[in-house]
Amino acid sequence: MRGTLSLRQRLFALILTPLVLMAVLLVFWRYTVAHDTASELFDRTLLSTGLAISRDVAISQGDALLPSTRDLITDVSGGEVFYHATGPDGIYVAGYAYPPTGGSVDGNNYRPVFFAATYRGEPVRVLRLTERQTIGNLEGDATVTVWQRIADRNAFAYQLALRAVALIVALLATLALVVWFGVRVGLRPLVDLEDAIAARSPNDLSTIKRAVPDETRGIVETLNRLFQKVEANISEHQVFISNAAHQLRNPTAAVQSMAEAARDAMSDDERRQRLDELVLAAHSAARVTEQLLSLDRLQNGDGEDALEIFDLGALVEQTCADLAPAILGSGLEFELKPAGTPLPVFADRFFVSEALKNLIDNAQKHGGVSLSRIAVQTGREGALATVKVEDDGRGLSPEAAQSVFDRFSQIEPSNGSGLGLAIALSIAVRHGGTLGINPSQTGASLTFALPIANAEAPG
Repeated sequence: MRGTLSLRQRLFALILTPLVLMAVLLVFWRYTVAHDTASELFDRTLLSTGLAISRDVAISQGDALLPSTRDLITDVSGGEVFYHATGPDGIYVAGYAYPPTGGSVDGNNYRPVFFAATYRGEPVRVLRLTERQTIGNLEGDATVTVWQRIADRNAFAYQLALRAVALIVALLATLALVVWFGVRVGLRPLVDLEDAIAARSPNDLSTIKRAVPDETRGIVETLNRLFQKVEANISEHQVFISNAAHQLRNPTAAVQSMAEAARDAMSDDERRQRLDELVLAAHSAARVTEQLLSLDRLQNGDGEDALEIFDLGALVEQTCADLAPAILGSGLEFELKPAGTPLPVFADRFFVSEALKNLIDNAQKHGGVSLSRIAVQTGREGALATVKVEDDGRGLSPEAAQSVFDRFSQIEPSNGSGLGLAIALSIAVRHGGTLGINPSQTGASLTFALPIANAEAPG
């Protein structure tokens, strides 16, 4: 199921809804126009009828109406027309005895006057027409009053509007049929594509090869690129999990072996020795776990690190102070050469500290038997704040960068995890910096560099 409404239904409703609303407004407008047209038409009919009656009264000397005038009164469109005529002396001549009264005269007695009134309890439209006439020996103003029911007018307007509505509904139905057919045919490739994607299993991230219209080819290409990225990400995670399990297996096995040896020790001295070895193995396993978590956070972070401006030199001093007891306790010389000037950087303090720990830890674990000294030096090279970590142990040439910066990679076997330099490089790149191997006659020398923060950097 793809939801309550299909793609075709949603698009059809999207197109048809404004058309229906427009049709409703058009019907309302058409009824208003029909009503106004009917009112104007009937007013003209009343005027024609009034003039015809006035002429008949003059011609027949007030005796009768001509047959043509009677036919006009009877056959006028829109309903019955009533009339009342008086002669020059104001006496009744023809028509209904009591006409509706009302209407004001603006100073011109001979101008036709239209007004609304009530006749026999019904609203009517009235025309009063006064002309100067001579009937027999009398000369004076003859008045003709004609009127018509408002209900008859409204009925006629309703008929006009109803015809227009029928036409609009027919056109709308035709348009809806055309739109439905067009949407159904036009969206058939997209609907087929939707069905094909819905039928896929969660593990199927292969490229979509189905033919689609040119207008949607860009969407399919973008979706294919997304599938490729997701598949690559999943593969990378699978490799990471496999390597992580392999790296954790050795420290875990060592901890288990040390624990069993301590339990089965024959003397207190042997037990203490095994416990010391157990502590070292547990520390190694914890360090590998921390590195794995840092690497996972770097790979899958949302890009919103705790960025801030801080002094890189001060952070290096604090990190070295934290690591110094353990390094000096192992019989190695440990030296820090500060730059002497502030080195402001805009970065994640936790990640940068983790990179420094990994560089120092890498020197300690991979220096070999000849290792006797580790030195850390901070400085500035152009727009970069640098941290150089050197040792006098086993050498490391710049040509080996491709190997040593890969995850879980080691040039020679050691008790390290193969993650330290990979993590340090990822942290440097994440913050717009670099990590490189320096040429060195003896030992190894690596430089970790970050851009100097400017005043405009956000805090």
